[in-house]
Formats: sequence, structure tokens, C-alpha cells
Amino acid sequence: MFTVQELVSATQGRLTNGSPKSVVKGISIDSRTIKAGQVFVAIKGSTFEGHLFIPAALQKGASCIITQAPILPKEIVAAACIVVKDTTKALGDIARFHRKRFSIPVIAVTGSNGKTTTKEMLSWVLSKKWKVLRSEGTRNNHIGVPMALLGLNRTQELVIVELGSNHFGEIGYLAGIAQPTLGIITGIGSSHLEFLGDLTGVSREKLSLIEKLISPSVAVLNADDPLLRKAMVKKRGANISVSFGITHPADFSAGDIRFVNGAWRFKVNKRHYCRLDTLGQFNIFNALATIAVARILGMGYKEISARLAKFSFPARRLKMVRMHKVRFIDDTYNSNPSSVHHALEALARTRVKGRRIFVMGDMLELGAQTNALHRQMGDRIARICDEVITVGEFSRLSVEGILPSDSPLKNVFCCANSAEAKDILFTKIIPKEDDLVLVKGSRGMRMEEIFSI
Repeated sequence: MFTVQELVSATQGRLTNGSPKSVVKGISIDSRTIKAGQVFVAIKGSTFEGHLFIPAALQKGASCIITQAPILPKEIVAAACIVVKDTTKALGDIARFHRKRFSIPVIAVTGSNGKTTTKEMLSWVLSKKWKVLRSEGTRNNHIGVPMALLGLNRTQELVIVELGSNHFGEIGYLAGIAQPTLGIITGIGSSHLEFLGDLTGVSREKLSLIEKLISPSVAVLNADDPLLRKAMVKKRGANISVSFGITHPADFSAGDIRFVNGAWRFKVNKRHYCRLDTLGQFNIFNALATIAVARILGMGYKEISARLAKFSFPARRLKMVRMHKVRFIDDTYNSNPSSVHHALEALARTRVKGRRIFVMGDMLELGAQTNALHRQMGDRIARICDEVITVGEFSRLSVEGILPSDSPLKNVFCCANSAEAKDILFTKIIPKEDDLVLVKGSRGMRMEEIFSI
């Protein structure tokens, strides 16, 4: 709950109607689900205009409107009205104000790969001992993070938020709202290069999380990532740096790694056994980050490993599924060079009597390096896959360099969209029970439609 005066102070807005002493029951940005007594924040975005829905919000009983444009008194009736310069920023300002009411650990997760999985894994492990509030799904932007924090109440003991970015300054902005006490960076990879430029730019953006940490200011960083190792040496922005890794010395290190019966088994610091029910070896990094945080907060290795063994990985992230009696690896959530490499590793590692088939959609948001990064995939695809379907104008570059004479591939098809790829898959390639099909691509390629009936 907030008073109208608290909202005015938090947003640095101007009260044009209503009493500053009035009390409101919560914050909403959706006129369809707003409840009586709540505040309606009229978000103005690139594809929607929240100000158009102010009448609907008032009709449903909104007790306060936050807007960028003054509303005539006869329209506002009994509700309060606060005018601000930017309603999206105002939403973040209110979320920051609300977060500061609570003296509890706030954990923020970012990185080029594994953000959502690490957040979900960490929430699953920590919820064994504490009541955890986490940001839902992949809502990791300037709307999703504030809305998650506004759900914080006195029953919760921990907060875990995922922070995403494709422009400079976004991680710092979101971390400034969340005020995290502990920050995790899973790794630095070739993602969102369209606006971040190169790996140095990605690193600078991700590391801004560490600069925004508040006391006790603990950074949990991937020691196998060369750019993050440099940050640890400099102790950039954190009082305490804790490392995790596999190949480089780390505070939490995985060894004796084995893939047994479709699951990964490993030892942490040469003593503690863990098991992950996943095809992806890279998920060991996510588990190590989770183990590090859980140990920092006081959980024992036995209860941590027991929870990890029962963790169910998020949908469309290297998940084995069956369709028409055929095995598929569904990795359609998103794509970048690092995650394609990991997916191809899983395809190569999995035992297959028949063919290994790859349906590859474009990797988007790679900027000037788009063509080169797609072409670099060609050699690995040729060594692993028996049949390939590319989707989009860029992924075809991955196979152009290996066609036609020197390629071990039996067939390569290049398609414009996922619907065409689906048709080719089921009418020309026709996968059988002994085959294994990997489907992967960026969100904009809509690769999940391969699985639609």
C-alpha cells in the first residue's frame, strides 16, 4: 500500500487532483486486470499507448492515475492524478521506493546465457529453506523487473530477479531499481551485439550490475570467462567476489564430470556429488552459481544437491521431447553463437542409432558480425549433422561454405520461415524413431512453431 504523497515523492511528479493523504492498494499497468483501489500507470511504449485505457481503468475503480498528460477534472472524478515526465520511469521509481522498505537479500542474475535457468534453479533450491519472490519467466526488462519488485510483501524472505539488456545502460538502470545485495554474472558471450558492439561492450554492460550492488555487495562470477576473471582481479564494484568454474581455479569448482543415462554427474570441490537432469553440460555452470549463492546464505551441500537433482529445467531450453514417436531437442527459446555451440554439443553427445537432424533458425541481434558468426558454424554443423534445414536469410550462410562437394551432409534445405521448414521436415526428411532432431533459433524466428500440430 502507498499514500498518494509517497507516490508523488517517489516519482517527483505533480499532483493535479485528489488528496495526498489518500491510500492506494497496489500498482497496475493493465486496465483489463486492475482492481478497485489500485493505481493505474499509463505506460507509453513503442507498440502500445496506455493513456488510451485511462477511462477503462477509472471505470474499474482505479483510485489514482499516473500519466504523462494532465487529465481534465471532470474526467478524473474522485481519483487522484499524478503527472510525470515519463510513466515508464515512474514505474521504476515506485518499485525502487517499495524495494527500499525491505531489509532482505535481493539477488540479481545477468549474463549472455543461462540467466533464466540460473534464476529458476536458484529459486527452486532456496525455496527449500526460505520464502522466495522471483521475477516470472523472462520478464527481465524495464517493465518486468519493477512489476516483480512491486509484488514484494512481508511474507517473503528473499528476492531473485533476472536482468536483461540489449542497449548500454539498461543493466545499470534495472540494478538501480532492484538494489541487489548479491549479483551473479553467468558469462559473457556474443549476444545483442547489434547495439553492444563486441564482447568488450557486452562485458561492460553486464558488469554494471556489480557496480550497483549494495551492502554486503557480493559478486558471484564465472572464473572460466576471461573477461570476468579480469573483473575479479580488479575487484570491480563489489566488497566480496566469489568465483565458480570448471577449467580455472575457483571457489566453487566442478570436477569428475560424467554424462550418465541422460544426466550430468559431477563433484563440487572434489567432495560433494551433484546430479543434473539435462542434456547441456553448460548447465553445470548454472548449478555452480546456484551452489555458491546457497552456500553463502547458509545451506548445506546435501540439501542443495538433493534439490538440484529434482530441478525441472525451463521449457524450450534443450528439453528432450517426443512428437510423432520421434525424439526432438527443443531449444527454441532463443539463440546466439554460444548457445548454438552448446546445443550442437548435446546433439553430438546423445546416443543416436539413426540420423542427427538440425533445424536451425537465424541468430538475431548480432549487428555487423551477423554474417561472420553464422558462417563460423558451418564446420561444426558438417561434422555433427546428417540433415540440415536452415530458416532465414542468415542461417543459410552456415551451410553455404560446406556445399556441395566437400560436405558429409546427406541433405541441406534452406527455407524462408519455420512453416516451410516444418513442411520440409515432415514431408521430405521424414524423421523416424531412431533419429534425433535439434530445433533452435532466435525468438524472432518462431522456431517453436515446428512443434505445433
